[in-house]
Amino acid sequence: MLEFLCPLPVEIHSLFPTVVATERMAMDPLTLARQLQTLLGLQGEAINNPDAGCAWTGDLHGVWQLHQHHDFQSLADEVIARVWMYLERTGFDLDQIALHLQRCWPVLSTAGQVVGRHHHPNAHVSAVVYLSGDGEGREGSLCLHAKHQLNELVPGLAVGFGGPIQDHHPLNQRVWTFNPEPGLLVIFPSRLDHSVAENQDEESVRVSISFDFVLTAQASRGPAEYVSPHPDQWHQCQRPLS
Repeated sequence: MLEFLCPLPVEIHSLFPTVVATERMAMDPLTLARQLQTLLGLQGEAINNPDAGCAWTGDLHGVWQLHQHHDFQSLADEVIARVWMYLERTGFDLDQIALHLQRCWPVLSTAGQVVGRHHHPNAHVSAVVYLSGDGEGREGSLCLHAKHQLNELVPGLAVGFGGPIQDHHPLNQRVWTFNPEPGLLVIFPSRLDHSVAENQDEESVRVSISFDFVLTAQASRGPAEYVSPHPDQWHQCQRPLS
């Protein structure tokens, strides 16, 4: 039996966390029903992206400014307010930045459809609100992926079958999942890889709305060293004539 010299308990410190915010927003049933009907109308006849196994995403079908639609303006305002709170609570000086909602689009998936692993290089902060689901995850959970295996000590130690690191250990978790339900809001850094698991419910359509935000300097402050100038101060360069 091993005998430890120090009788005090070892303290584990989980350093350098990635901040993800969640909230369960109240959804008015009549408003929710109208929003679902609107999204089905915007989807039209297209039921998927080019791959039949991929969910229908509005940004690839011309529906990427949903925040300007009258049925979704109030919802977008609520999400914007919470993104401001997310930034403040993660240490941003709100007096130095401007927040821009870059695009907003719906995602609908039927049985057997997924959204592949990806991230959003065009944005800084992303958010998603769910309009469907029962909290059990059968319609397809949101999966946030670690960029690399955490705490494997040396790269590759956890690779392969039968590795020494336990699956699903809280300090070595590779994927964090969120089960959809109406009103669930998730806010996360756009750089995080994420995906959507397969919809395994033959009777349900999984419906969500995604948001992409960009941070810049405020127009009144001018350029900052690490933040892009405000778009009002940009100059669009015309392509030279051939």
